[in-house]
Amino acid sequence: MSKIKMNPIVEMDGDEMTRVIWQEIKDELLSPFVELSTEYYDLGLPNRDATADQVTVDAAEAAKRLHVAVKCATITPNAQRVEEYKLHEMWKSPNATIRAALDGTVFRAPIMTDRIKPVVNTWEKPITIARHAYGDVYKATEYRVPGPGKAELLFTGDNGESYRQTVYDYECPGVLQSMFNKDSSIEAFARSCFEYALSVRQDLWFSTKDTISKQYDQTFKFIFQRIFDAEYAEKFKAAGIEYFYTLIDDAVARVIRSKGGFIWACKNYDGDVMSDMVSTAFGSLAMMTSVLVSPDGNFEYEAAHGTVTRHYYRYLKGEQTSTNPVATIFAWSGALNKRGELDGNRQLSDFAKNLEKSVLDTINSGTMTGDLALLCPDPDVKKVTTVEFIKAVRKNLES
Repeated sequence: MSKIKMNPIVEMDGDEMTRVIWQEIKDELLSPFVELSTEYYDLGLPNRDATADQVTVDAAEAAKRLHVAVKCATITPNAQRVEEYKLHEMWKSPNATIRAALDGTVFRAPIMTDRIKPVVNTWEKPITIARHAYGDVYKATEYRVPGPGKAELLFTGDNGESYRQTVYDYECPGVLQSMFNKDSSIEAFARSCFEYALSVRQDLWFSTKDTISKQYDQTFKFIFQRIFDAEYAEKFKAAGIEYFYTLIDDAVARVIRSKGGFIWACKNYDGDVMSDMVSTAFGSLAMMTSVLVSPDGNFEYEAAHGTVTRHYYRYLKGEQTSTNPVATIFAWSGALNKRGELDGNRQLSDFAKNLEKSVLDTINSGTMTGDLALLCPDPDVKKVTTVEFIKAVRKNLES
């Protein structure tokens, strides 16, 4: 059988156990069937350090040029990682760098199977998290305050006028953080959410904490409402769906009591945390799709979880692991499907959909990695290693 041809996508390799799985997926599930064409960028921590993180910037620019990218999970280093990898500095999150460059919205949704039921027994349909992918804590400026002194917020406009406000008079050492956002990015976030809600015909919820953050969070609230009233109110009414705003603590309570089947829009950090909560409650962190959609039509697909460090250390000792590769497989299938859609390459899109169906068929047949096996009450579940799971998926894909 001749391999499926395709136009190139951006491939961003990653770290630790997910890097190992990344190559296994390519070798077993992609290369035998597709003439895989990628523009490769090594975003593994050693190479990011060697290039002073320029490789991450280059990868983001490539995503703008080719319009479709797929990314492996990567390490955002802390102090311990700096020592472990002998880094020149504590590099910022590569995801944050890419998201800031593309200025899009991250849509994350659980991958549901017949065998795994949500922990929240009222949930009957997927809950999609729409996460703003710009600014906030991921691009914050931080300072370790060494001792007593005054911290101030200073803004100087182009017209020479300035605003100065005391943040805190430190009487002892502490920490200081300043984060930012901008109206244009919030507007793009709002429109992306409204457009996505219309495309899938689902209600859109949006939550912040504007009662406490009376400028920062309230700006998000006002921009969403202004754009909705001016551009989307009638469209939502015609589609039979709703938009509403609520405080994030109220939203959490509503989500837990809901049946699912809606989109929950959150600011950057809120979306990071809540998507992990939702995915875990639906089954596993490794059972979550994640795609960054930019306003100008660029798409970056990734696994929403980390690099599975604990399993990687076992792998280095020669031990077999039962790491769940599903989210990483779906990152590849999502990117290949989108490449096919954009290029009118139906054969490629059909392959991507068949790959996803093969994964779900494998799980529903009772063959699972350890994290899913623990969640499945059925007695006939077969727990397998990562390699065995991928081979089982290939068998279903071939058939």
